[in-house]
This record gives sequence, C-alpha cells and structure tokens, in this order.
Amino acid sequence: MTSKKIAFVGTGANGAGIAADLTRAGLDVTFIEQWPAHVDAMRENGITVVMPDRTEVTPVTVYNLCEVATLRDQFDIVFIVVKAYDTRWACELIKPLVKPDGLVVGLQNGMSLDDIADIMGPERTVGAVIEVASNMYEPGITNRETPPEEAWFAIGGIHPAVVGREQEVADVLKYAGTVEISDDIRSSKWMKLIVNAAELVPSAILDMQLAKAVEVPGMYEFMLSCGREAARTAMETGIRLRPIFGMPEADLENPDRFAEQLFEQVLTRFSSPDTRTTSLQDWIKGRRNEVHEINGLVVDEQARIGGSAPSNALTVELARRIEAGELDRSPKNIELILAARV
Repeated sequence: MTSKKIAFVGTGANGAGIAADLTRAGLDVTFIEQWPAHVDAMRENGITVVMPDRTEVTPVTVYNLCEVATLRDQFDIVFIVVKAYDTRWACELIKPLVKPDGLVVGLQNGMSLDDIADIMGPERTVGAVIEVASNMYEPGITNRETPPEEAWFAIGGIHPAVVGREQEVADVLKYAGTVEISDDIRSSKWMKLIVNAAELVPSAILDMQLAKAVEVPGMYEFMLSCGREAARTAMETGIRLRPIFGMPEADLENPDRFAEQLFEQVLTRFSSPDTRTTSLQDWIKGRRNEVHEINGLVVDEQARIGGSAPSNALTVELARRIEAGELDRSPKNIELILAARV
C-alpha cells in the first residue's frame, strides 16, 4: 500500500467520485473544494457516490479553498479536477503544498497540461485523459454513471524527468478505473478534445441529454462535423491520431472516420440515456462552460494555420449568445444550426 499523500483540488462530480475510490482503497487523500455547502455536507456525512448498481458512503478529509493556507503537510501527488479555465489559479493555490519531486495531474477536459507545466514546471506535470460520466446537483452527493469497472484514464508526462514515473500515478488512480500510460499524452488529450468538441457544448445548446440530442434530425451530422473539424485540425497541426478508450481497429489515417469512431465509443460505452454533458450541467447551475477551451481551441488553431472550423465557430457563437442572455438554450436552436449550415 502506498504511503503517498494525495490531494484533489476540485471535488465536484468527477473529482469527488474518483477521490472517494482512492479513499476507500485506504490511501491518504485530502479533498480541497470551493463550494462551501459541499464542504459542510462532506464533513458531516462523508461523500455519497450513487452508481448504477450500488451506493457508497465514504468519510473524507476535506478543506475549503480558504483553509488551504492553514495546511502544512506537502503532497506527493495532486490531482487538478477543476474546469479548464480555472486551472491556473488552482495550480497557484496548491503550488506551495506540492513536494519538490511531487507530481501534478490534470484530470480535466481541454489542453490544460501547458497551464499546469507553466506554473508547476514540466518536470512535475502529468497530463491525463478522463472518461467518466458523473453529475452533481446536491452537496455531498455525486451521481456516477460510470463506475470504476467502466471508467478509463490515460496518463503521461511531457518532460523526460517524468518518464518512468507515470506508474506512481497509475498505482493510485487504478482504484478509480482502467489506467493506460500514453507515450504521447498531448496527442491522447487531443483525441478526447475531438469527441468533446462533438458532444459537450452542441448538446447543451439544445438543452437536451446527449442521447436525445443526437436523435434530433440534422443534429448528429452537426455534432460529427464539429468532431471531424477537430480531428483534421489535430493532424494539420502535427498531432498524431491515436486510439483512446482501448478502441479496437481505429482508423488512424482518416480523420473524418476516426472522429466518427470516437463519437460512437462515447455514445455506446460511456453515456446513458440520461447523460447530460458537463457543459449542460454548467449552464443548469448558472456557470459558464468550457466552450472556449474546447470548440474555441479548434477555431483558434485553425486560424493560426490560416484555415477555418465553421461548425466549431458556430458552436462558440451560439454558446456566447446563451451565456450573454441573448439566446435561451433550447431544442429550437436546431433551427439556427441548420440554417447556418445551408
């Protein structure tokens, strides 16, 4: 059993469920959380993780962000599980409590590994791909649609100092799901961004569960177009297409087909009829989502090389209008999508 001290910065739906898995395995885990009511609920009742076939209640050690300055122990492994746009301040918050040889793991969507490396140093940075479906609407309770038996992670370093140390992370993360070590984590994270571009914000624009959104006439084609643009952008900017999720027979030469294969993996293996994407959950809670870190990144990268990504650009614009209060999220927004694509 490892004696490493572990911290999770961000214990929302995914962070709390994963941190609870490690806690139940007997590891030394500290929860660090920004939602005061959630902190209070976990202190009083532990974290409740509701899964399809069971419910686990786990007593935990938890601190509010405002209490981090009172901590004195340093951590061997820190998992960053906040929104991509919150990565930099979360890293600055926890930086004084990371051991000089500690590892910081970005368990996030988007390409946050460079933000982590910029603050923590690339020699302490571990990138990660996460495939876990969860939601949280009540403090102290996370609804985990993807239990550890079905969850999947890939991890990898971006600096020679981390090569060979990835196993340290795998040895603790294995209690939360299947863990693969990637020899090119930047490319692996881009593969997740491809499917995120297709599913997260587009389905949220319609205010629908993912499974229902893809059934709206014309919507599957639009979502797939977002993913295909992201896959082409990856190849055009030097990113290697590579299988994730343990995909069999992935077409690594055809970005359009590869994007479709990735999307089908999420629809068939990693979502349920009730799955609302994290982007829709953000909007339901009144928060902004990660459209700029996902679809917006595709648009920005295409602009950098003199190209365009019209489906992703439309997604960014519709999301902007929704967050500005100019447009309601609604199934009726399919009309705007189809009109723009004529």
